[in-house]
Amino acid sequence: MSIEKIVEQALQDGYLTPAMEAEVGRICDNASELSIEEYMALDRLMGALLTGEVVAVPRKQFINVMEELVLTEAIARVAEIEATSESSLDVGDIAAYALNRLPPLYATTEEGANFQRETAQ
Repeated sequence: MSIEKIVEQALQDGYLTPAMEAEVGRICDNASELSIEEYMALDRLMGALLTGEVVAVPRKQFINVMEELVLTEAIARVAEIEATSESSLDVGDIAAYALNRLPPLYATTEEGANFQRETAQ
């Protein structure tokens, strides 16, 4: 998605999500030079953020501990399999398959996350 489309979406919705913010950052980091249109869109976004026309949605303040556990396990198993065979596996596909079959374990604090990790074990 282009910077212009992200800004247009943010102005329409009235908010900038963390994913939208990350995409703008990725585009800016990977571009050797931004176009005048991109600079103008970024300027419009900054102005809208400063006036409150667009609100930045805070990054999530909770985690699904199950995601962390499944991803760690999937990476370890894929590494074992790929080390002993010609197979190439997609960790994301494997993790998504497992997560769609497991209950979520959300936590908002480190103490809660530790409790959820113990519950999952």
